[in-house]
Amino acid sequence: MGNEVAEIQVRVQAARDDIVQFMCDICAAPSMNGQLKEVGERIIAEMNKLGYDEARFDKMGNVLGRIGNGPKVIVFDSHIDTVGVGDPSEWEWDPFVGKVENGILFARGACDEKGSTPGMVYGLAIARDLGLLDGYTAYYFGNMEEWCDGIAPNAFVEVDPQVKPDFVLIGEPTKMQVYRGHKGRIELKITATGRSAHAASHYLGDNAVYKMAGVIAAIRDLDRRMRFGMGHHPVQGYSSIAVTDVAARTASLNAVPDQFVIYIDRRITLSEPREEVIAQIKGLIPDYLQDEIHVEELFYDAPSYTGFVFPVSKFYPPWLLDDAHPLTQAGQRTVEALWGEKRPLGTWDFSTNGTYWAGKAGIPAIGFGPGDESFAHTTLEQVPLEEVVKSTEFYALFPKMLKEQAG
Repeated sequence: MGNEVAEIQVRVQAARDDIVQFMCDICAAPSMNGQLKEVGERIIAEMNKLGYDEARFDKMGNVLGRIGNGPKVIVFDSHIDTVGVGDPSEWEWDPFVGKVENGILFARGACDEKGSTPGMVYGLAIARDLGLLDGYTAYYFGNMEEWCDGIAPNAFVEVDPQVKPDFVLIGEPTKMQVYRGHKGRIELKITATGRSAHAASHYLGDNAVYKMAGVIAAIRDLDRRMRFGMGHHPVQGYSSIAVTDVAARTASLNAVPDQFVIYIDRRITLSEPREEVIAQIKGLIPDYLQDEIHVEELFYDAPSYTGFVFPVSKFYPPWLLDDAHPLTQAGQRTVEALWGEKRPLGTWDFSTNGTYWAGKAGIPAIGFGPGDESFAHTTLEQVPLEEVVKSTEFYALFPKMLKEQAG
């Protein structure tokens, strides 16, 4: 083991400049709103350079890289789309050119989640060269995730390449620790209907905004109660609920709105069954308004940039892999073998593709990646380049440790 670790570290250091340049290149390729063509072509070029057996786009427009044809299938999952940049004037540097300061790369996507891609792409190639992927079919899966967690892996399993992995490693930022789950969420739309009237005689109408006001207040109060223990899980933490968007339909600025819609993000722990969560939200509507305010679950059916459509519910299950599971233990042993220390297990605050892999499909998954999720989606998004490089060591050694742990 000592020889293998040493050889991995030598090879990673030899490739350091290429790994860092690759990281800067993919951050410089905008990939907002699932537009993966430019960044995907750059990643495919790197995989071809490293001699992957297969490197291509799938039907949805995600990036697939494959090494080997073994009986056990392992997937390294890294989403390569990003959120937008918001108001460009709030950035002190170009969010795509970025900047490197004190060894830290500041750029959109640096943390969430392009930071894991260089290490995964190079780590799998190093593992292959050292014989550590024998018996595996290993995939790098660079996918679109930001707008609908889990849709890309769902397509991976059911559409293209139609493979059900045995194990998945998710590259979302974990501060270089092993993470083993997170809360789930459900997105809901609540619609209040009323009757339009001229604002000068508004009393002849039925203002849909006013009907919703009490529901919004009840949602705010429910979230406060959650922070004091309602729905608390000993590992996943506190549930939450938030109004995230609103829309009024009105004939003009001088008319009473006849419809008012709010959108809800409800974070769910394993302690909360889906049906109870929905019933709880419906219960916030007063009895006398049950026929005038309706709650519905949302579906995602927007075409990808290739025109691919794959409708899925916007329910994202919570999940938590046992700390004694062979996959979890393989991750912990990899950290110890490489860096001689034990690091605490963790869970994410936000949601990942694990909602599909582990939550829906029941495929064991853990996470390991560079960066701190607290910088995701901010104008200070960043990742230490040393972590990007060092994560390559983890991705290279992990398959061997998993084989020893899981048999």
